[in-house]
Amino acid sequence: MKPDVSVHRFGRVALIGRPNVGKSTLLNAILGTKLSIVTPKPQTTRHRILGVETRPDAQIVFIDTPGLHHGGKRALNRQLNRVARQVPEEADLLVHVIDGVRWREEDEAVWQLVAKQKSPCLLVVNKVDKLADKKALLPFAAEVTRDRPYAAVHFLAARRGDGVPALLDEIVALLPEGPAQFPADEFTDRSERFLAAELVREQLMLQLAAELPYAAAVEIERFEDTPELARIGAVIWVEREGQKGIVIGAGGAQLKKIGSAARRAMERVFDRKVFLELWVRVRESWSDDAAALKQFGYSE
Repeated sequence: MKPDVSVHRFGRVALIGRPNVGKSTLLNAILGTKLSIVTPKPQTTRHRILGVETRPDAQIVFIDTPGLHHGGKRALNRQLNRVARQVPEEADLLVHVIDGVRWREEDEAVWQLVAKQKSPCLLVVNKVDKLADKKALLPFAAEVTRDRPYAAVHFLAARRGDGVPALLDEIVALLPEGPAQFPADEFTDRSERFLAAELVREQLMLQLAAELPYAAAVEIERFEDTPELARIGAVIWVEREGQKGIVIGAGGAQLKKIGSAARRAMERVFDRKVFLELWVRVRESWSDDAAALKQFGYSE
C-alpha cells in the first residue's frame, strides 16, 4: 500500500503486554535498527523507551514498556509495573502484544488496563512462526475478541519481520492528523550513554544463568566521545559478593566475554570503534533501595 502523502499523521503508540511476548523485538523490527535490548528472559525491558519511525505520510512515536507482571515484591518490580501502567494513558493508540495462541492471567490483566483507556487498541498475536498448527489462529482470535473490542487483530512473526508492514500501515491509519515533532533522522530520545548501559545489561541477561541477571544493574561512569572512538567505562552492580565472583569468572574470563560482546554490539549501533572497560561492584539489595533505583535510572 502506497502512503497517502496528502495527509500527514502523528501520534504516540504504546506497545504493551506481559513480559517476554516480543514487544522489544517488534519495536526493533519496525525501526530497522536495534534500540531495545532483546533476550529470552522475562523483564528484559526495564525502562520506558521511545522509538521514532518517520515515513512520508506519518511520524509514529512508539513507547516500549516493561512487561506488566504479577509477583515480585521488590521496589524494582513495583517501579516496572508503575511504568507499564502509566504509559497507556499517554498514547493515541495501544498495541497489545501476546505470545501465540495462549491467553494467560497476565494477558487478561493487560486487557483490564486497556479497557480503561479511551484510545483504540490493536491486538498483535506474535510468534506465530513457532506454531505447529496455524489453523488455531483464527478460532483463538475470535474467542479472545468476542468480549474484548479490539480495533483489529494482526498475526506477526516480529523476529522475522512477517506482518510488520501491514501492522504499521494500520497504525498510521488510526493516528490523528498532525505534523512531525522529531527530526527525520532521529530514532529515539535516548542517549548513546543510555544505550551503552543497556547493551552491557543485555549481555548479562544472555550470558548469566538463573536469577543473577535480575540482581544486576549497569551504570555508565565515563563516556568520552570522538567521531572515531567512544571510550566507555561502566560499572556492573550486583547485590551480593558471591554474585560479583560469578560475573567476573575464573581469571576474569566471564567479564571479558561480556565486555567483548557488548563492545561489538555498541560498535554496530554507534557506527564507530568503542573502547569499553567494565568493573563489578556490590550494593546490597539495590533492587529494593529507592536511592539506588534513582541512581541507576529507575526513578520513582
